[in-house]
Amino acid sequence: MILKAKHILVTHEYEARDIQKKLIEGKTFEELARDYSLCSSSAAGGDLGEFKKGMMVASFEKALLALRPDEVSGIVKTQFGYHLIKRLL
Repeated sequence: MILKAKHILVTHEYEARDIQKKLIEGKTFEELARDYSLCSSSAAGGDLGEFKKGMMVASFEKALLALRPDEVSGIVKTQFGYHLIKRLL
């Protein structure tokens, strides 16, 4: 199974909550990823590209698989920090 997603990675949960508010206010996911994400994917609007099932950490993948295309997750905690995930495929 091929998956494709974007994400925003931050250190603290309160940062992720602030980003959620900005999404509701109309900022784009890609703009927020470029402005706030700690991941190197931020330069590409958070785009992680295509990857196979099993390549991401379990909590990230579980949240991703629960989404429909173009849907954004709630806050997902992993050992890397706090993510907002947007499923593309």
